[in-house]
Amino acid sequence: MPPHRAGGAAGGGDSSAFFAATLVLWAVSVGFEIGVRGRRELAPVAAGFAFFQAANAAVRASVSRDPLFVNTAVSLLHSSLTSASVIFVLVNQWRDKGLENMFEHEELFGGRWIGAYSALCFSCGYFAYDQLDMLRYRLYSGWIPGILMHHLILLICFTLALYRNVTINYLILSLVCELHSIFLHVRKVRRMAGFRDFNRKVVKLEWVLNWTTFVTARVICHILITYKLITDAHKFGKGIELPLALLGMAGMNLLNIFLGLDLFKAFARERNQQRHQD
Repeated sequence: MPPHRAGGAAGGGDSSAFFAATLVLWAVSVGFEIGVRGRRELAPVAAGFAFFQAANAAVRASVSRDPLFVNTAVSLLHSSLTSASVIFVLVNQWRDKGLENMFEHEELFGGRWIGAYSALCFSCGYFAYDQLDMLRYRLYSGWIPGILMHHLILLICFTLALYRNVTINYLILSLVCELHSIFLHVRKVRRMAGFRDFNRKVVKLEWVLNWTTFVTARVICHILITYKLITDAHKFGKGIELPLALLGMAGMNLLNIFLGLDLFKAFARERNQQRHQD
């Protein structure tokens, strides 16, 4: 996920009410599906939410009570677990069916790779947790905070896909970007912990990994998914799946542009600071 910003701006309370209301509606909807309609396969959504809430409490009790540090540490945990699960799903499928068959439209749209549904549910629970945590501690800025809107779009796309059991594999591919999020959060946790002038070779390696995964796991991956959606557009039905998928990927690609600009500014600032110290 993108780096979070602390401190709600003036007027943030107006938009926070909207995002809080949508989160409550989402929770009621998921609870209804699990409890009333008996959709037990959605239980990992609730499990993911509870797991990351528990992780939040553990970090807060044992490491730091700073809301931004706690939130970032839990985000690092999510990125690490999600990356491992996505790699497991992809490697397992690669060995089972091969690369050529993995990316057929029927496989990506209507298929469900082993472990993909549960992994998507677990991440969905995380996004709900993160939305609640940011609302609770105002870890956002602006009247219409981009990070809250980003989470809302993800919750809508993920939950609808889970309800309808379609595009599960497409969404798993989109989560490859969590590989890059690991290094975003590692850098932020390191600096928040006070290690700003850490071993320079380690910092350089951190930046190499940051840029490499940003380009490969985030930019290229999301562009390829968008390209695949466009080229296979005629294979989709008349439902909302294609418009929603294209809208979601357009948002992700736009977010990548802003994230890349933020990364470049941070890299340039850090490099200038090192030059002055030398």
